[in-house]
Amino acid sequence: MPSFEITPDEQTELAKALYDALDPLASAIRSRQTGLPADRMWEADPIEVTLSVLAAWKVVDAEVKRLTAQAAATAGSYGASYEQMGAVWGITRQGARKKWPEAVSRPAPAAAGRSALALFGGTAELVQAPSGEWSWAGVGADGASAGTGDGARCATAEEAAAHAGAFLKEHALDTAGPS
Repeated sequence: MPSFEITPDEQTELAKALYDALDPLASAIRSRQTGLPADRMWEADPIEVTLSVLAAWKVVDAEVKRLTAQAAATAGSYGASYEQMGAVWGITRQGARKKWPEAVSRPAPAAAGRSALALFGGTAELVQAPSGEWSWAGVGADGASAGTGDGARCATAEEAAAHAGAFLKEHALDTAGPS
């Protein structure tokens, strides 16, 4: 696994950049809390000043988490797996899935978009449209064919199967003979 460690010089530069970004935020938070101008923040009680800085770090932490989730979602949209994201973050695949549950879309099972029915001597095919709705087309044992009409769709695969099954039953050949 590649190392994502930074050098001491890079760490120093990163810390400086973060403090430079944090200072105006901490001053603004302190100013809102006290009503004093932001440029007088450092003249206050040291405990209050450091608590303002801590509050600013909390805001930065929340923003970093949001941006991290956004980066994970972007990586997932390009095809990165949870295993790859976990390796970069130093956690397991399961840990990455828990941390960013929506980052990787799971493809629907192949069978979910298309199914075949064979009932009463006839056959029907169920097909899921990109919208998620279902349609069906069938040929009964007697040679009759039918299906969902133009624009007619079923909300679920079960509903489409019920319609197709009813059609196939209606067009079954009577093999029982006379009684």
